[in-house]
Amino acid sequence: MPWAKRAAAFACLLAGTGMAGQAIAQAWPSKPVRFLVGFAPGGSVDLTARMLGGPTGEALGTQVIVENRPGASGNIAGEAAAKAAPDGYTLMISSGGPLAANRAVIADMSFDPQRDFSGIALAAFQANIVVVNPRVPAKNMSDLIRIAKSAPNKLSYGSAGVGSGAHINGEMFNLEVGINAPYIPYKGPLEAMNDVMSGRIGFTWLSLGVAAPFIRDGRVVALGVSTPKRSPMFPNLPTVGEGLPGHEFDQWFGLLGNAKAPRAVINQVSKEVARIVQLPDVRERLQNLGTDPKSSSPEEFDRFIRSQIERLGKVIKAAGIKSE
Repeated sequence: MPWAKRAAAFACLLAGTGMAGQAIAQAWPSKPVRFLVGFAPGGSVDLTARMLGGPTGEALGTQVIVENRPGASGNIAGEAAAKAAPDGYTLMISSGGPLAANRAVIADMSFDPQRDFSGIALAAFQANIVVVNPRVPAKNMSDLIRIAKSAPNKLSYGSAGVGSGAHINGEMFNLEVGINAPYIPYKGPLEAMNDVMSGRIGFTWLSLGVAAPFIRDGRVVALGVSTPKRSPMFPNLPTVGEGLPGHEFDQWFGLLGNAKAPRAVINQVSKEVARIVQLPDVRERLQNLGTDPKSSSPEEFDRFIRSQIERLGKVIKAAGIKSE
């Protein structure tokens, strides 16, 4: 029997005996794996990707290359990952913006997060934090609310793009307080932070880990964290809910693959990520970013994304958030 026919017969045998997935997993990976990130270097998604990339590569016996493709609120990387060959070599670490919020913000998205991706694993949850320029006379959330109400439409804020987690958090704040603080989109969180420090915008919502160095050296003033409990990084900093009862918003990060990627590969990577985020050194590094390491099965992550699409969609509709 010719080699090609023998190979085809063997593949059929594997499929019939349920061994095809095992054979694929054993042969994979045979080359480097890419983690696509839809945001600029230095942000929390990028840092999380780099912390997980090294240990994941070691566990899989290959190199993991983190590739930044910022722009379009994370959709450039999302489209690239969705259209990549479904062989498990192109994965994406993303946040709730491209995976849950953008469907309600962008009418003509080139990919569908639920149809085109399979969740692999949640990686971490992270608090948003509100910071202001030291010249803004606000020392807490109550002060910020008072200032915003006294000067409607003037105290602007910024974040890393329309539909980003920080943007949605800011619009939740607008709705809850009954104000209309103008929103300024930026390519990344550090650009927004720079304009807060220069006084071009009044405040920003961004991830705690990115904000921490600027808070510690006094370049910005922190007013509150958006988690239900205070952060161990800044135990004396109130939650936003202490000044604005009911306000709560966590950002989250997770790893995904193409929906048509071999299930054995998805499951293999999921198990490794779940193990890696619990390693003491990785947990410590993630916690130093102000993140709470998490893990999940692929099925649990898929269900979580569906719930977030519903939750964030309601906020986006109420706030009237539209793509540019």
